[in-house]
Amino acid sequence: MAAFRRVAALVGRANLWSAARSELLGEKAANGGRTGRCVAAGVCVAAGGAVALYLCSDMWSDRGRKRMRRHSINDLLPSIPTVEAKEKARPFDFEDGDVHMSSHEYRFRMFSSVEYEGQLYMTPQNFIESVTMSEPRNKRPWRSLTKQELEKILTDTPPVWRGSSKLFRNLRERGIISYTEYLFLLCILTKPHAGFKIAFNMFDADGNQMVDKREFLVLQEIFRKKNEKKGRKGDAEKSAQLSMQLYGYQVAPMNSRSDETITIDTTLLVHFFGKKGKAELTFDDFYRFMDNLQTEVLEIEFLTYSKGMTTISEEDFAKILLRFTNVENISAYLENVRQSIPDEKGITFDEFRSFFQFLNNLEDFAIAMQMYNFAARSIGQDEFARAVYVATGLKLTRHLVNTIFKIFDVDHDDQLSYKEFIGIMKDRLHRGARNQHYTSFSTCVRAKARRQVRQLWRRNAQKP
Repeated sequence: MAAFRRVAALVGRANLWSAARSELLGEKAANGGRTGRCVAAGVCVAAGGAVALYLCSDMWSDRGRKRMRRHSINDLLPSIPTVEAKEKARPFDFEDGDVHMSSHEYRFRMFSSVEYEGQLYMTPQNFIESVTMSEPRNKRPWRSLTKQELEKILTDTPPVWRGSSKLFRNLRERGIISYTEYLFLLCILTKPHAGFKIAFNMFDADGNQMVDKREFLVLQEIFRKKNEKKGRKGDAEKSAQLSMQLYGYQVAPMNSRSDETITIDTTLLVHFFGKKGKAELTFDDFYRFMDNLQTEVLEIEFLTYSKGMTTISEEDFAKILLRFTNVENISAYLENVRQSIPDEKGITFDEFRSFFQFLNNLEDFAIAMQMYNFAARSIGQDEFARAVYVATGLKLTRHLVNTIFKIFDVDHDDQLSYKEFIGIMKDRLHRGARNQHYTSFSTCVRAKARRQVRQLWRRNAQKP
């Protein structure tokens, strides 16, 4: 089924771009006999063909596919109106390069699907897609929620003591997650279990081993201050609206921002503190929520490839590891696995989960490697397993360690390049949300097209 979806997607993209190329090149075909007499017209047509050829070739290259993941082809298609609820048109197009966004801001806007009082929100389904997919499954204009619809959604939110590792899958579209909560949930997915207690103590301002709604809102304010861009480059009016979309009416002074009376309740707030906001959150409930969220995301990724079986193939494990990374030639790594592990044994969910628990402790592992003086050289499987255990307390199975080495051992010497491995895994840990700035895809195309046109003019000038 996954292969079928990939083929269908490729056919759709090919049809779209081939149509564009035909339109650009049609003029050239119709006037082929006159191009020799009209140099200027010929250069224009050639430039158009160069742009079309660049777009096609660049899209099918590894680098082009990676950029297309960031800039969905859906943005080039007309919006299809939905009949489910009234929709609010985007007042500004932020994809034209006039406003610079961080990768977190870009992904939140790309995956969010609902709007309430000018502020954008993700649904639980949107959040799951944002950390397991490169682009939204069905990108549509933001749906505007009414007050009655929001109240109904929050009424159906279960309390924290009824939480499970299927919470987000059960809620699906029946919930809202703000941008600051999105940052908080990403933090949960990338931090070790040992850090949960520290995070809880950050909540617990009065030291009673419980946190209330006001204390939680203070932590959200910390996330907002840390991530909100100061002096954002670009159009001032668009920058102001972007801040409004991300933070809503939280542009009030600090003392009023934690005032529960002006705070818009979200699924997370109701889940933690009840419909009236009077409940308090214990550390056990907080820990269970974090553990359930990590488990849920890993289960979704694992089940996508397991096809109902209890294991995934070593090649599929490699595909999951290399997603959201800057690796240019993923096919070379996959071929490495196929040749090095001809007899498929499979990776169990316990092995899969233990590896991602190790990734959440990647910083501690890096420190341990430096202490053992392994950071400056390649290491063997036994040294790697020992360093993982010292840093994280996790015992990775011998088969899992061997699979990791077969994926990343590009020169087949049974040694792992520490620096390359750490660099790739840091990308994977952040699930496509590394701190970088995005400008528009059209800006990249225009720059490339200008270079192509200049080259054509030079070639034409050199001809006798």
